[in-house]
Amino acid sequence: MVVIIDYDAGNIKSVEKAVEYLGSDVVLSNDKKIIKSADRVILPGVGAFGDAMDNLKKYDLVETIRDYAKSGNPFLGICLGMQILFENSDEDKEAEGLSVIKGSIKKIPAKDSFKIPHMGWNNLNITKNNSRILKGIDSESYVYFVHSYYADACDKNDISATCDYTTTMDVVVERDNVFGCQFHPEKSSNTGLHILKNFLEIK
Repeated sequence: MVVIIDYDAGNIKSVEKAVEYLGSDVVLSNDKKIIKSADRVILPGVGAFGDAMDNLKKYDLVETIRDYAKSGNPFLGICLGMQILFENSDEDKEAEGLSVIKGSIKKIPAKDSFKIPHMGWNNLNITKNNSRILKGIDSESYVYFVHSYYADACDKNDISATCDYTTTMDVVVERDNVFGCQFHPEKSSNTGLHILKNFLEIK
């Protein structure tokens, strides 16, 4: 069973439909017992870093997610759901992230005619040859982004792909059983579905 965490900060319906399309049983929930019993968990996210953490605290899910990330079962953060896996963010200096991955979320720097937020299709630069979540994905494949902040991991061994947009951004996290995508795989056509399929097949 796949559990998509419903904490009032995610575009969960499109993720749910994509997972169902790929043939997996999926449940939307913020119930700690259900999350703990899942075979794998997806944490989506749209909005602001501080608000997302406040919502996780409201539902008493912070330690549940940290514990699940240590469980060995596959865990995937999408967009803001990936960002809050990190320690902190320029978006809200007072908010503490989940600290599952060491590093910070930084504001995408302004440059020339580049528009912020970074919105639309951009290509991946795959940096990890044995990536499980990017298995079968060609480097330079295009995926769909919507964000104004980006991840900067302390340990680049935790990163499987980057993307360039005014700066080099860490956009795919992969550490043991924990994965993250800055882009929206559920909106990234066949490439995104392939990435989600990889996640659903990880043992």
